[in-house]
Amino acid sequence: MKKALGEDKIRVGISLGDINGIGPEIILKTFADPMMLELCTPIVYGSSKVLSFYKKTLDHVDQINYQIIHQADEASLKKLNIINCWQEEVKIEPGVSNEIGAQYAIKALDKAMDDLNERKIHCLVTAPIDKSHLLKIGFHFPGHTEYVASKSNGEPLMLMVHENLRVALVTGHLRIKEVADKLSENLILDKLNILNDSLKLDFSIRKPKIAVLGLNPHAGDQGKFGNEEQQIIIPAIKKAFDRGILAMGPFSADGFFASGNYKHYDAILAMYHDQGLIPFKTISGMAGVNYTAGLNVIRTSPDHGPAFDLAGKGIASEESFRQSVYIAMDIYATRKSNQELLKNPLKKLSNEIIEGKEDESIPDTE
Repeated sequence: MKKALGEDKIRVGISLGDINGIGPEIILKTFADPMMLELCTPIVYGSSKVLSFYKKTLDHVDQINYQIIHQADEASLKKLNIINCWQEEVKIEPGVSNEIGAQYAIKALDKAMDDLNERKIHCLVTAPIDKSHLLKIGFHFPGHTEYVASKSNGEPLMLMVHENLRVALVTGHLRIKEVADKLSENLILDKLNILNDSLKLDFSIRKPKIAVLGLNPHAGDQGKFGNEEQQIIIPAIKKAFDRGILAMGPFSADGFFASGNYKHYDAILAMYHDQGLIPFKTISGMAGVNYTAGLNVIRTSPDHGPAFDLAGKGIASEESFRQSVYIAMDIYATRKSNQELLKNPLKKLSNEIIEGKEDESIPDTE
């Protein structure tokens, strides 16, 4: 008998990632822990043959109980469910970066996104892909974030999450020499709006405090090292503040994290990829998560690539992937609860009176 979405635990869709990378290994390692199967119903989009191949290379995963299903609503509780996205034999070469690995990673991703959009799964966790071969196979997106955004509704925001540390990016996968030209007052303001809404809807932070980093050394030092702060970033912060967003800055990026100042904010908005991700990864270690905020669907991924140098050796850490599953589930549950409050304003008002809080609606991004 088919089950309607919502009649069981949270259904976490998982795309297999590059078949020659560490994706299959970290999936198996994560769900070798029986407690994970108590928390959610995992559905892997990929290939049972690939998982069986890597299972033989790993210790302590013999206890994994998995089954092959044809569609998500056949998923069983307390099992790792696998949907085969291809039937043909595929050569598996752990540690080898090639077009075959990229091709089948996208096949799995396509099927997973279809089911996510059709609400057959509640959220999606994407295992790492190899970006170097994507264009060669006709995949015209820089990475997962842009692809997921193209298949869903909303404006994407790359938001890195580790415990109470959240770092968002104004520009993502962009060459450094293009960053300054890409920045605009409206772009920064849009990202602040998305970030502010996500902090409320997805993390239940009622009045988020957001730190905004400058672009240039010492945040421009009053124009000595560039005028982007004076002409673009500061006006965007002022407009955001006028709209009720508690955005502050711009802060000099070099000392902001080292001083511990980041601990006083609910999120940090960085101007470009490495400005945000270098300190984030330094602090989060192997437990960071990439969340695509601002969309009507929920997608997370581990904060690392396919790590071909580790593939097939059984030594890759599954911690970031495990945290990606946790955060995807947490965001799904939080967003669902907040959206139910929006549908029942009397219940929300009652809660506000009981807690003695000011009334402040939580925006709905869907």
